[in-house]
Amino acid sequence: MDSTSLIVALVIALAVIFILASSIRVIRQQRVGMVERLGRFNRTLEPGPHLLIPVLDKVRYNLDMRENVIPFPPQGVITEDNLMVGIDSVIYFQIVDPERAAYEAQDYVKAIEQLTQTTLRNIIGGLDLEQTLTSREEINQKLRVVLDEATGKWGIKVNRVELRAIEPPPTIRDAMEKGARAERDKRAAILIAEGQRQSNILSAGGEKESAILRAQGDREAAVLRAQADRQAQMLRAEGEAQAIGTVFNAIHAGQPDQALLSYQYLQMLPQLAKGDANKMWIVPSELNDALKGLGGVVNQAMGGGAGAQGNGIPAAASGTFTAPAKIDVQAEIEQQSREDEEASRRTVAEAIAAAAELERPGVRAHATSNSSGSPTGGTPAVTDGRENATAPTGYEAAVGTGASTSPDSVEQAAEGQPR
Repeated sequence: MDSTSLIVALVIALAVIFILASSIRVIRQQRVGMVERLGRFNRTLEPGPHLLIPVLDKVRYNLDMRENVIPFPPQGVITEDNLMVGIDSVIYFQIVDPERAAYEAQDYVKAIEQLTQTTLRNIIGGLDLEQTLTSREEINQKLRVVLDEATGKWGIKVNRVELRAIEPPPTIRDAMEKGARAERDKRAAILIAEGQRQSNILSAGGEKESAILRAQGDREAAVLRAQADRQAQMLRAEGEAQAIGTVFNAIHAGQPDQALLSYQYLQMLPQLAKGDANKMWIVPSELNDALKGLGGVVNQAMGGGAGAQGNGIPAAASGTFTAPAKIDVQAEIEQQSREDEEASRRTVAEAIAAAAELERPGVRAHATSNSSGSPTGGTPAVTDGRENATAPTGYEAAVGTGASTSPDSVEQAAEGQPR
């Protein structure tokens, strides 16, 4: 075989391979092929391999059946209040009829873009800036309805329309930021004022309760101090009475005579003369009698008892001195301390109970009505624990009924005797 025959055989083989390659077409998943035979639509090719007639059949369009997302550049739109805003939109659509999508519109993507721009101008032109910024969902819904209706004859379904950004003019944006800042400052000032108001109310309530508690404490302390002073005065008076009685009994038991009294009188004279305020000292007339008595005692001691009787000074009476019984002061102090402690506990309990009763509205009103006829003005009586220990019935009757009594009347009630 010569070279010419070999070349012809190779050309024929290449032609056969080209024809076979052009007659076999593979369509990928989610895509559709549009076959034209001699320039006229013949059929659609589904995903998979397909055999075409060489030279006669040709795949004109290969359409994507998935949902497409096309962002459109920002466009200027004028609102109802004559403000220019820039709107950036995104369209989500899907081909449902590939034949109509291929042959009904020359460029369906550009057609959708232009339709979106005109529809946005129409919708935004009927809204002011505030409505445009706050009605984004409503604008999306209106735009989707218009686009879906217009693209239905193209075999395209618009699933969703989104406005990605709405940009007002810089001056309007600055004014809006100032307004928003002023609104936030206003809310902050209101919250601060409300917090201060609540704080003042709580502080006033706390001060009121604190003042009430302090007043109650002062009242109870005054009651306790008054009772303590009363008991102290009574104890001092009893001590002085016992001391005077002891001295008086000791003096009488010693049977003093005129000589002892004269001697004591002479010893007291220097103390009377002491003092910075004493400018002149007058000797009393009783001094002569005292000296006479003392001289008589001396003569009696030197000359005998008869001379003393002759001078008129009585002799010391015969008798024995009987010392008073010894008093255990420590035992008395301990006993008194126990009694005072018990009385204090009873008094505090009674004072707190009386205060609680007076705080009740009914009891306070009853106490006020009772105090109107009281001569002491309705002041509640306060007594110590010893009166309560001796006669608790009278004291409870005086305090528990809320009647206004004086300290004397309470003591009378405690003793059970009218004054």
